[in-house]
Amino acid sequence: MSAPTDASVGRALDLGDASVPYHRLAVGSTAVLMATYLGVLYHVTDVVGGTTALLALVAGTLLAGALVARRLRPLQAGLLGGGLLAVGLVAYYLAVPSAYVAAGSVGKVVADNVALLTGLSVLRMTEVGAWALGVAPGLAFGPWYLVLRRRYALAVAAGGAALGFFVLTGDAGSFATLVGSLAGAATLGFGTLARRGGTPAQADTVAVVLVAMVVVSSTVSVVPGGAASPVLPGGSGGSTPTVEASAVTNDDRTDIVGAIRLSPEVRFRVEADESRYWRVGAYDRYDGGGWIRTGEVEEYGPQGSPPGETETVTQTVTVETDSFDAMPAAYRPTELVEGDESNTRVTAEGSFDPVGTLRDGERYAVVSRTPDPDAEDLETAGTDYPTEVEQRYLQLPDSSEDRIRERTDEITADAETPHAKAVAVEDWLESNKGYSLSVDRPEGDVAEEFIFEMDEGYCTYYATSMVAMLRSQGVPARYAVGYTPGQRVAEDEWVVRGLDSHAWVEVYFPDVGWVEFDPTPAEPRERAESAELEGARESDASDVDTDESAEGTWTTTETPTTATPTTTESGTDSDGETTATATDPDTGDRGGTAPDRDDLLDPEDGATTGTTTATTGTTPTASGPTDDEGVGVPMEPPSREGAALAALVAVGLAAAARRTGLLARVRRTVWLYWQPREDPETDVSRAFDRLEHALGRERRERRPGETPREYLAAMGDLDDRVERVGRLHERVRYAGERDADLADEAVALVNELIRERRPLG
Repeated sequence: MSAPTDASVGRALDLGDASVPYHRLAVGSTAVLMATYLGVLYHVTDVVGGTTALLALVAGTLLAGALVARRLRPLQAGLLGGGLLAVGLVAYYLAVPSAYVAAGSVGKVVADNVALLTGLSVLRMTEVGAWALGVAPGLAFGPWYLVLRRRYALAVAAGGAALGFFVLTGDAGSFATLVGSLAGAATLGFGTLARRGGTPAQADTVAVVLVAMVVVSSTVSVVPGGAASPVLPGGSGGSTPTVEASAVTNDDRTDIVGAIRLSPEVRFRVEADESRYWRVGAYDRYDGGGWIRTGEVEEYGPQGSPPGETETVTQTVTVETDSFDAMPAAYRPTELVEGDESNTRVTAEGSFDPVGTLRDGERYAVVSRTPDPDAEDLETAGTDYPTEVEQRYLQLPDSSEDRIRERTDEITADAETPHAKAVAVEDWLESNKGYSLSVDRPEGDVAEEFIFEMDEGYCTYYATSMVAMLRSQGVPARYAVGYTPGQRVAEDEWVVRGLDSHAWVEVYFPDVGWVEFDPTPAEPRERAESAELEGARESDASDVDTDESAEGTWTTTETPTTATPTTTESGTDSDGETTATATDPDTGDRGGTAPDRDDLLDPEDGATTGTTTATTGTTPTASGPTDDEGVGVPMEPPSREGAALAALVAVGLAAAARRTGLLARVRRTVWLYWQPREDPETDVSRAFDRLEHALGRERRERRPGETPREYLAAMGDLDDRVERVGRLHERVRYAGERDADLADEAVALVNELIRERRPLG
């Protein structure tokens, strides 16, 4: 087939062209395809900022594409699209920090873009906002120009390549991928009808087939007999995950999930002078549904200490499981004194990670320099944050930031320092949210939903919300994961299980460094952990104890120093997390590096808000309707995917109804049984038309040229009401009697005749 000329393109864009309806459907389908990957860019800019600029760029590009569609030939447009993409990548390159550019040069930046194709989310890129704004015009221009030029196959190829890129990075979900694929197929189908001509029935067939494919693939499991849906959210194809599996990993992304369970199996033993939170890693970028670690992983080398006063902690870890892909250690690890340095790397957040996995019996020893601030250090730290800290640790999604800020403003109204704000937020979460492992994963922003809508959650919800709330106040914070101290089995040894996995918060203070805060209520979490562990022991589950831990928790009657807490038994965190229940008999301080907040705040300064009821094991009462108000059935709003699926199903049903004639029959039935009222003449004419339609089905249709009076006379014996309607029709329609009473009578008589559903004569 020869390529279309400019003249043919111009004719195709004219409203008089018979193929225009199908061309428009093809254009609309291409727009849906483009929306699937431009939606990824929108999400990226919502996370890091820049949605307004993105929308303006895309709108301007689409307008420009429409304007040049008649003027530029495909080769010229291809060069323009390629140029837009190249300019965008150069702009991204220029936005990359100079230190990164110096270290990696252009090749490094290009390599990073190629590395995305292996499954790394674009959100891992340090300057992903600049990247998204840079590539958006190029990704929008190509498919749009091509579909307007009626180059349908090329438009689908260009849009499909863009969508495919985000599928490979993992940023395009399965539902978006399916919708994009079906939109591409629709473009080809409607494009063929536009080029070769087609009938409405063929268009309906295309729509029905495409929607049927969506519905089937959205509701039928890929594996026969499987329970999971491959597309719709909420499928439960596997067992309930543990907090350890969902959070404490070496992955660069961790998603916040719904209900979780505890794993009582022993993971490692720690020999150390004192208990700490055994940190695995931290995350800096929050996207509303989980956390991403940005920045580069480096080869192992001795690390610098935090800027303020520190305490040296030496710990030796022995792996007690077949495969372990983390190197837990107190923050901040500075030196590996035992272990394979070649198998160790350092993350951008200052954690040690193994390159591969550690096996049962492997050991490593780490020296950590832990921040050791006193009350004055934290209260007087100020807000002179390093530029890099502000850039990385104040980010929040644009769509939720304002609402979270307003609520946190209220909570921290009496707090004058960043530390006081951190304590106020920590207290509020402990006091106002209950602890539970059985929660439904919210559809929207996790922090926003937990703060405003949810009554309970577990550690990942508490920690995520606290980080978001502090960031809304301009206080740098990040999300940390790892293990609480575990069960103490000797003066200098702890046994750590999967149920000790935990998430907490690290807050940055100038001249001090990162300090731990834990907003998760300790007591209910520990009770859940203890119950899980005892149940596993009673059922003789394997790998839940070492020789030392089976004998019980180590205790001492010696009076410890405040710097070295002794332990009571660490419970079992309901989420597989145990915040080390190491407590100091003198101060009641839980383990971890953060000083006891009661020692750091003068009770008279009013920085705290309320008392912490959660530590008593009680669940705060959720606000809701009283008995007087009645109890209604909770209505969950549909997810975006569910709403989109419902819309597609509606389109498919409408097309199928039109294709089979059902839609016409429905319209005719409604017309026959229900008559809206207008003016007398119109009302009487329509009433007679309805009567004539009923007679046509019962007897015969009125012949061409046959008057209403002749038609009724030819019917023979008829119901008196039929004849009366005929006379009313003549008086109003032909004699000019515009009487509303006559119209009312005619409509009422026809209504009676139609609804009685008996012969009219």
